Amino acid sequence: MKINVFWIIALVAVVVAPRGEVTMAAETVTCDPEELSPCLEAITIGTPPSKDCCDKLTEQMPCLCGYIKDPNFGKFINTPNAEKVQKSCGISLPKC
Repeated sequence: MKINVFWIIALVAVVVAPRGEVTMAAETVTCDPEELSPCLEAITIGTPPSKDCCDKLTEQMPCLCGYIKDPNFGKFINTPNAEKVQKSCGISLPKC
């Protein structure tokens, strides 16, 4: 089963999810799915993702497994538009 995180992004932009922190090297990433809202149009309408969308998706990479495993978001990950966003941004999903 191919996992695609971009429907999670769309749902997250609408629903407020719990926030947490993940430490990466010398920086801290706040796991806030709302940060991925720049990808909403690309996922729901199918427009090409913006640079901001790709940047935010890359920034939130340490959080993606948590988003994928969340039952509220996990069911939205296998969609054609979400896969297009992933490919356009050059993002490989983590193995969770």
